[in-house]
Amino acid sequence: MRQVRWVSHPVSSIGGRLAVPGDKSISHRALLLGAIADEPVVVRGFLASEDCLATRHALEQLGVRIEDRDDGKLAVHGAGHEGLKTSLTPLDLGNSGTGIRLMTGLLAGLPIESVLTGDASLRRRPMERVAVPLRAMGADIQTSDGCPPITIRPSGGLRACDYSMPVASAQVKSAILLAALNAEGQTIIRQPAVSRDHTERMLQALGADISGDDMEIRLTGPCRLGGGEIGVPGDFSSAAFFIVAGLLAADQGLTIEAVGINPTRIGLLKMLEAMGGEIEILSPRMLGQEPVADIRVRRSSLVGIDVKQAWVPLAIDEFPVFFVAAAAAQGTTRVSGAGELRVKESDRIEAMASALDSVGIHVETASDGMTVQGGAVAGGMVDSHGDHRIAMAMAVAGLTSRTPITIDDTANVATSYPGFAAAAAAVGFNICEEQGS
Repeated sequence: MRQVRWVSHPVSSIGGRLAVPGDKSISHRALLLGAIADEPVVVRGFLASEDCLATRHALEQLGVRIEDRDDGKLAVHGAGHEGLKTSLTPLDLGNSGTGIRLMTGLLAGLPIESVLTGDASLRRRPMERVAVPLRAMGADIQTSDGCPPITIRPSGGLRACDYSMPVASAQVKSAILLAALNAEGQTIIRQPAVSRDHTERMLQALGADISGDDMEIRLTGPCRLGGGEIGVPGDFSSAAFFIVAGLLAADQGLTIEAVGINPTRIGLLKMLEAMGGEIEILSPRMLGQEPVADIRVRRSSLVGIDVKQAWVPLAIDEFPVFFVAAAAAQGTTRVSGAGELRVKESDRIEAMASALDSVGIHVETASDGMTVQGGAVAGGMVDSHGDHRIAMAMAVAGLTSRTPITIDDTANVATSYPGFAAAAAAVGFNICEEQGS
């Protein structure tokens, strides 16, 4: 991948309106469930990011026909589980942890052999958290020292399980649910805390026998899925960068349109409101099974907080930019119970601690979190560690820094938000892009 460097310059103010791309989590799930549905699934608002395209290409290797329609929608022509065919080459999921973990659940127990792999970053990420419950269902899954490549072999069928998750994880939960569609009996998943429920909502819309609540989900299989249309709202995780940016620099306000506000995703809003952020939820409505709204923010005087444990799993992908808000706040912000951040695309605790320290913010790290002492961001040079969310978070930090912030290794932003720099420029950011070797 080519090396790209950003220089984010301080500005006096930002503002206006923008729409962020479609939700990455929902786009992945729409492809995967559409691949095994008995009728076509039409996806409106699909996010054509590198991560989602990697999932698409893997499904096409398995024989799924996916059509780009003239109206901009995507049509997934599934043929049930039996429609998936053996791929002659490994399935490369690129940088996508969501793609590889959910694909593992989809393929578990099928009468085909598959090898799932990814880029160097993905090959360092833990996969036993998915493999363990799937093996309990009868799947034949091997990892490589707990990481990809993952080899899945025919096992003779799956059985339902009753699984208590040690840590709340939407990816693990979704992998089990995908496997349970092809398992005999009722699978029960018990969660220690709330996690994203996009899979459950989509399964219900496509006709699965699924029930339960935030803490316990039940699915009876084997289960066939029907077709239909799935609308993909604006990605809250992408909107998060502009929500924080608006709180730092939007004197006249900044509005992000048609953002998904699923209750299992908006922990960041709770944290920022507790810090004193001025946030308005406008025109709430439904897009299929998902709630959406316009979110309006304006420059606010933020104060440090102790983040509640219940908010952590509802904001796990938004912590890099939340730490930027904490850096701009008056006082101290403390986060604990977020050890999951250490096994993302980078170790996001260490990566953000290093980035903030490089621009003059005092931080202290722990195994499961970070303490941030708010202050003046001085500017400087930071390394994104190839992590898209670190890169975008530090671009936001540059808005109010004393001098520009230079961010190395930003090409991976395309995995989740292609066009971020242009969208940011449209509302007043000053980001210069430099090409490296």
